Amino acid sequence: MTKNELNEFIRKGEGYQIEFKSSFDSLSKDVFDTVCSFSNREGGTIILGVDNDGTIKGVNSELIQKIKKDFVTSINNINKFYPPLYFPIEDFYIEDKIVLFAHVPECNQVCRHRGRIIDRNNDSDIDITDNFELVRQLYLRKGGSYFVNTVTGLTLNDLRSDLFERARSMTRNRSLNHPWMSMSDEEILRISGLIMKDPITQKEGLTLAAILLFGKDAAIISVLPHHKTDAIVRIEDINRYDDRDVIITNLLESYDRMVAFCQKHLSNPFILEGEQSISARDKILREICANSLVHRNYSSGFVSQLVIEKDRLMIVNPSISYINGKLSLSSFRPFSKNPQISKVFREIGLADELGSGMRNTCKYTRLYSGGEPSFMEEGGMFRTEIPLSNVSLLKTGPEISPSNVMLIDKGHDKGHDKGHDGGHDEGHDEGHDEGHDAKLEWLNEVQKKIILFCLSPKSKKEIVTYMGFKNPRTFSSLYMKPLLEKGFLQLCIPDKPKSRYQKYISTNKGLKRF
Repeated sequence: MTKNELNEFIRKGEGYQIEFKSSFDSLSKDVFDTVCSFSNREGGTIILGVDNDGTIKGVNSELIQKIKKDFVTSINNINKFYPPLYFPIEDFYIEDKIVLFAHVPECNQVCRHRGRIIDRNNDSDIDITDNFELVRQLYLRKGGSYFVNTVTGLTLNDLRSDLFERARSMTRNRSLNHPWMSMSDEEILRISGLIMKDPITQKEGLTLAAILLFGKDAAIISVLPHHKTDAIVRIEDINRYDDRDVIITNLLESYDRMVAFCQKHLSNPFILEGEQSISARDKILREICANSLVHRNYSSGFVSQLVIEKDRLMIVNPSISYINGKLSLSSFRPFSKNPQISKVFREIGLADELGSGMRNTCKYTRLYSGGEPSFMEEGGMFRTEIPLSNVSLLKTGPEISPSNVMLIDKGHDKGHDKGHDGGHDEGHDEGHDEGHDAKLEWLNEVQKKIILFCLSPKSKKEIVTYMGFKNPRTFSSLYMKPLLEKGFLQLCIPDKPKSRYQKYISTNKGLKRF
């Protein structure tokens, strides 16, 4: 929250989601009634030190710390609030006066203040505790806070068995004897909370979370037609885009495509963590792409965006905001938005304990680009920004044009002709080397990326995909073969060069070129 934004809140005046309180010397009971009503509705903003008509009176500067402490202590006190609430209160100078600001997030449970249920109606706080029908409606609405728990009319036939097999396989990374290995598809769904009873009809069925995780594309579109992730690169053409992938599929394959899209356009520089070489890029992508899918508000019609620009990688998601503004690593309290989806992602190794994603993203962003990531919740959207340096956006390989091929062929022909003119054996060897040297010199930047990418064994398919080329045969002839011939790359299975399990790894000779 900035001073200008706060001034705009005050200018708008009180309303459904804005409340002013004078509170010059102390907090009054009605402050906490408003906290409770905002929690039970859609959240809201409380500003202390402002009269009902918008006149800025300020808060007693000598009592600022006491008022802030009393506020935070009260909302955390289980005897006053149930469930206890967690959000900060900040102070701002406006017109030489101090005002206090707090954004109250919507709570996923029915909130009570001193045992009473307070709801919001227009700009008033209403005690509805003794009104059975209003309380019932509130509980029904809160019961649907986890939108992905909505029971659908779809069946196991609308799910993909191969995704269950993939999930079982991925659990092996956590434990060779993981319980899912011996479970049927239905048992996995039940233990993960993906089969539930409809609270109205009392009939069991697959939840939206189950369809998102394991459903066929047609099934996903039938129950969530707005589900989409729009991946865009805007570096050269900032008005439109340089590359794009519209991702409309299950969450496991959505994760794959988001990560692959970023890997295609972001380089993977050599980085040491202690004595171990790591891919800081891939560690960042694991955290932010998984977080995007796990904590998304799937009830929102807003399209999620993944955008790569010249100076940043940004993911914007619809979200149920519990904090308004920039998130701080020191004060952020994580909250699971879709616990059933989170559970599955943890079991298959794509997520860890709640809150670890932000810490890991901060750590590896410093290693990757030297900057600090930014996390922001505002207006029902969650935005993650990863700063990029020049090395992060090195192109993954030039386009092959006829002139490029001619230049390479010319170098080869020069060596070939020189070999025939100056004595076949000696001249050919000398010319052959010179021709390949010309090729290697011209391809220097491409070599660097291939050699750095192959610090650990990589298949030809992985290399071609990483470099962004479509024709493996041409790529191999022009790029990989010279590196192998010069000893900059070597085969991991030298006795079977055409093995389908063949992989390539950089040599010390190749690394010495840097």
